[in-house]
Amino acid sequence: MTTTAVKSRHLIGLKGMPKSEIEAILDRAGYWEAQPVAASSALSGKFVANMFFENSTRTRFSFEVAEKRLGAEVLNFAAAASSVQKGESIYDTVKTLESMGIHGGVVRIKAVGVMQELAERIKAPLINAGDGNNEHPTQALLDLYTMRKHFGAIEGLTVSIVGDIRHSRVARSNLWALREMGASVRFCAPDNMRATELAEYAPYVGIDDALQSDVVMMLRVQLERHEGGLFGSAEEYRAAYGLTEERAGRMAPHAIIMHPAPVNRDVEIDDALVECGKSKIFEQMANGVPIRMAVLERALLG
Repeated sequence: MTTTAVKSRHLIGLKGMPKSEIEAILDRAGYWEAQPVAASSALSGKFVANMFFENSTRTRFSFEVAEKRLGAEVLNFAAAASSVQKGESIYDTVKTLESMGIHGGVVRIKAVGVMQELAERIKAPLINAGDGNNEHPTQALLDLYTMRKHFGAIEGLTVSIVGDIRHSRVARSNLWALREMGASVRFCAPDNMRATELAEYAPYVGIDDALQSDVVMMLRVQLERHEGGLFGSAEEYRAAYGLTEERAGRMAPHAIIMHPAPVNRDVEIDDALVECGKSKIFEQMANGVPIRMAVLERALLG
């Protein structure tokens, strides 16, 4: 894993971001969420390029809604229909758009380390929309925003992140940000889905212990990143680590369920729980827009 850092107005990761800066973004998102009108001219005249070198639905549309709500001119880039298919490097693609005058870029990419390299060579501020299994900072920020809205504060919360920790950029960004904000983070995963390098920052616990938390955050089993399969079947995984209705019944009355989505219903979480009273899954998606508005404003206006 590369070292991530916030450099200038880029947002490459949350590792190393101070509590005061995280709080400032959450506060600004609260401002945008409270606005009675959907559209603003805050980024009028600014060109933002969405450069997704990896498939995405929620994150890309969430950024696009945020950009349009701020009045930005939006350019959407699809790797499948670009010169990347002709062999052009990702750096040259981003540099080309910068040369054309974009004021900022949102980048999703598979390779770990490329975001940091781009941030060091590209002057236009870049926002990481997910890089490999490294970081997904805006997802973690919207997760923290959702927790703060529900509990009033993040400090003192116990958050258990359950599932495919090894392949999860969401788990890593949440780990760094939650620790900085004073929460206690625990992981729960089968041995072959553990990221052993993270164990010094968050202990691994069994599923029964994970349920005894303020927040139970389920992760999608990323089947597309597995080679040869890491468990026998979806049913086997659900039985061992899924949030079933029976297990949810053992959570504390005040506890909430979170998931970054997309959801594998009846695999990591039972279908009946996705929209239950404890679930914040669709609220998380809604909160992504004001969080990304705050992040875009920070990047483009300083």
